[in-house]
Amino acid sequence: MVGKKIEYLRKKRGIKQKDFIERIQVMGCDMNPTSYSKLEGQLRSATDMEIYVISKILNVSIEDLFDIENG
Repeated sequence: MVGKKIEYLRKKRGIKQKDFIERIQVMGCDMNPTSYSKLEGQLRSATDMEIYVISKILNVSIEDLFDIENG
């Protein structure tokens, strides 16, 4: 599950959740606020497309989203 790492990286960059969701949508990934909240809360898994798009927005490798140790 990558939700907590995504949340950490988003906050570290000072991106508000609403703005982050808008960026995800602009990149062609259909996501609503409830779905995104569940992702960060680790109540659901991310799809491969979501992981790809989120890694691009955060400017990190996909592997970095799974790197728990370096939170």
